[in-house]
Amino acid sequence: MRIIILLGQPGAGKGTQGILLSEKLDLYYFETSKLIENRVMNAEKDEFIEADGEKYFLNKEKDLWLKGVLCSPPFATYLVKEKIEELTKEKKSILFSGSPRTMHEGEKIIPVLVELYGKENIKVINILLSAEQSIWRNSHRRICELMRHPILWNSETENLENCPLDGSKLLKRKGLDDPEVIKTRLKEYEERTLPLINYFKEQGLAVEKIKGEQTVAEVFADILKAIK
Repeated sequence: MRIIILLGQPGAGKGTQGILLSEKLDLYYFETSKLIENRVMNAEKDEFIEADGEKYFLNKEKDLWLKGVLCSPPFATYLVKEKIEELTKEKKSILFSGSPRTMHEGEKIIPVLVELYGKENIKVINILLSAEQSIWRNSHRRICELMRHPILWNSETENLENCPLDGSKLLKRKGLDDPEVIKTRLKEYEERTLPLINYFKEQGLAVEKIKGEQTVAEVFADILKAIK
């Protein structure tokens, strides 16, 4: 069993590459943002999760999520560890897309992964992308209503109204992919996620840099080389 962690700015292609890699290598595709989204968007009034001795109300976490601000680290860590335990029992290899997101999450989750999977079986891929490209990609991004596939924007897809994979309606994520919210997400990434790279190296984990401003196929090929 092994672990692959994909990190990168919003719009770096983590979702697209995560789907491709999980299918190619038979990995469980662990998309933390979707895990959190499903919990907070379906929250009942006053529903909360208790983590590290504190209560985290899901509606407050939802407000953070919609603004592009990272959810409370203990709350996110609780959800991630809960899911990891479930997948480990099923003996699944895991591909993490954009997780861990903060030092708190990293310091709580990485030791668990090292113990369960072994340091030598964990690879970190850092997909590099400029802020300008991040804003452009996210502001043009659409996902499908049914399975939430990310659909790349280009001359062939710009006029599509339905997902070519499942036929459902193509949607923009309200609020989350607005230019101002994207800027907030970029700031969150730079200040709270990027420091994890040094932490991973300090823990002896292999970290590989990949140029994100390439075609999907080129990025995919580079990641395959890096993890092999």
